[in-house]
Amino acid sequence: AEGKCSRYFDDTLKFWRRWAGQSQYKGRWREMVTRSALALKLLTSRKHGGIVAAATFGLPETEGGERNWDYRYTWIRDASFTVYAFMRLGYTDEANAFMSWVRGRLDDCCEQTEKLGILYALDGHAELPEDNLDHLSGYGGAQPVRIGNEAYKQVQLDIYGELMDAVYLANKYGDAISHDGWQHVVRQVDYVCEHWSDRDVGIWEMRGGDQHFLHSRLMCWVALDRALRLAFKRSLSGPFERWTRVREEIHNDIWENFWNEDLGHFVQHKGSRNLDASMLLMPLVRFVGANDPKWLATLDAIEAALVRDGMVFRYRNDDDHDDGLAGEEGAFVACSFWYVECLARAGRVEQAHLEFEQLLRYANPLGLYAEEFDAHAHHLGNTPQALSHLALISAASFLDRK
Repeated sequence: AEGKCSRYFDDTLKFWRRWAGQSQYKGRWREMVTRSALALKLLTSRKHGGIVAAATFGLPETEGGERNWDYRYTWIRDASFTVYAFMRLGYTDEANAFMSWVRGRLDDCCEQTEKLGILYALDGHAELPEDNLDHLSGYGGAQPVRIGNEAYKQVQLDIYGELMDAVYLANKYGDAISHDGWQHVVRQVDYVCEHWSDRDVGIWEMRGGDQHFLHSRLMCWVALDRALRLAFKRSLSGPFERWTRVREEIHNDIWENFWNEDLGHFVQHKGSRNLDASMLLMPLVRFVGANDPKWLATLDAIEAALVRDGMVFRYRNDDDHDDGLAGEEGAFVACSFWYVECLARAGRVEQAHLEFEQLLRYANPLGLYAEEFDAHAHHLGNTPQALSHLALISAASFLDRK
């Protein structure tokens, strides 16, 4: 038995060293990028191909608070972002496995004439009702402890953009899209054409009422843009005149209805005056130039209102802005790395390096990140968080080119 244990340990070590050695990243932050890649790999189901948002449930976003969610599911958004990270590092097998998992969910949609869900269980199960475990006191007394996630019932229109970006990259760096896969794309993009102007809960799953969120509108534009790029690259057929027209309509809508001339920056949703850190994705998805004066004004506004010691809050949750939940939350780790990348893309490379190094010091002793930071950079929320680690990989990869 002792000999077997030693052999199993050696085999395990060889597997992970071999896997880590396949990374195409050779930059200055190799240790932290590798640690992040390992975290993403461990959040991936080898059996199903799905990728969970985090490994835990019930860890609070604020000490003793009620923002305690179950993240042991595959969000289309988060997993699609993870595909970008895997592709960037050269891990095409994991990316292709997730795309195969997605095709299964799209097949389910066709069979049941339903739209694509927000999140699923690893095995593809679509209904994930929330239940409170009242017999548990919760981490640090934070209650309720929830399992399941009612977000599966929500409308989040941004998921089509993240998914289409993943499809585009998977076709470019992984397996070429199949005929049936393209038919799935056509159906999803046609759905975007019909529903892009609807209200939804947005990327942050607001429970205070549906709105016309900028991020959702932005990612609907991405869905159409990437579908058109993919089609022209592969000489595929589709209703391109309609897609091109709708892409232009969304582009114009964003500039006309989400730019506030009086404030001098973009706003979170129509009729709002608030900032939102998801705006940091605008130059990253190439909707706006990284040095566009209006974008730089928005970046400055985000820096003044949402950034504290290099940590970025998603939005302000105060009397003027209620997200529908009691209590407060910490700074969002992924947004903090998006901020670093935006600084670098805007030419503020030295500041980006300093902010990035600061964020690296906030990692736990194992080099892992939860979802959020408190004011002292202690970790909050479920951990390890896929979105945090993939954002680190993206920022490190870009900074290495500067």
